[in-house]
Amino acid sequence: MGKYSVILGNLGNTCDRFCKGYKDNPSTEEMLALAIQIPHVEGIELVGTWDIRPDNVKDMKRRMEDYGKTCVSIIPDTFTGPEYGKGTITNTNRGIRRKALDYLRQMSEIALEMNCGIVNLWMAQDGYDYLLTADYDQEREWLCEGTTALAKEFPTLKFALEYKPKEPRNYSYHARMSDTILAAKETNCSNVGVCIDTGHSFVAGENVAEAVILAKRAGNMLFHMHFNDNHGLWDDDMIVGSVHSTVYIDLLYQLKKTGYDGWLSMDQYPYRENATDAIAESILWVRHFERIVEENFTEIETLVKMNDAVETSRFMRKVLFK
Repeated sequence: MGKYSVILGNLGNTCDRFCKGYKDNPSTEEMLALAIQIPHVEGIELVGTWDIRPDNVKDMKRRMEDYGKTCVSIIPDTFTGPEYGKGTITNTNRGIRRKALDYLRQMSEIALEMNCGIVNLWMAQDGYDYLLTADYDQEREWLCEGTTALAKEFPTLKFALEYKPKEPRNYSYHARMSDTILAAKETNCSNVGVCIDTGHSFVAGENVAEAVILAKRAGNMLFHMHFNDNHGLWDDDMIVGSVHSTVYIDLLYQLKKTGYDGWLSMDQYPYRENATDAIAESILWVRHFERIVEENFTEIETLVKMNDAVETSRFMRKVLFK
């Protein structure tokens, strides 16, 4: 079975675009106390500024050690500040680019202090909304320069580029596996790779299992995984298995086949549901799909080689509904 973690903010963000909150929003300390109660959770991802800052890093490190949990990644908050509305390290304003890079350096220092090996970069504001408003080549060059600078200054950290086709921008520069691999490769830094968020991949129209193979073929560039579910139209961040099933079996088969040994982290926003219960359900579903792969790995390999959709259908029906 894999190593499971959860993004701490998933236990507290209770608002959407229409309602300021469906439940009371707990403090960081309260969310951490809730997270450790979820069965099988060994690690926690912390969002920079939301959960962790220079003023509380020592306290958070002590709390994590007391709970016996690993700090899996730091996710810098490059997405909620109004000054980043037109980009962070791709912003046409040189001062904002510098400020964003300095902030990313600060979060990288925190990652080192937390003994955390991954900085997960979801550069959500780096993209564009309208045509003929962005110099695509120049902004991608700034994106490359900023990422390269970070990677070279912090060679012991892994920088995982998390892709998503849109939201909050209409077009994101890290949109799908292929262009994110290109962005990582352009840095010429081996410590720059990719994070797959299953829901982002669904919205991107990808087969997430094939995305794993692309990262493998590019040179073991899959650094991190986020798990959630959606209906394919939006990043709904729902309970794993609530919509898809066979997709996750294919995904976990490919993760095992390619030797992925990183974290399987839950990333969902149960606005209305009990957060600990919803996240626990996701982990139990992932474990169930993993068990199917483990117990039937040789048969799955045979099915893939057979290339017979009917036989594969029979297999899926057997393992999912026996």
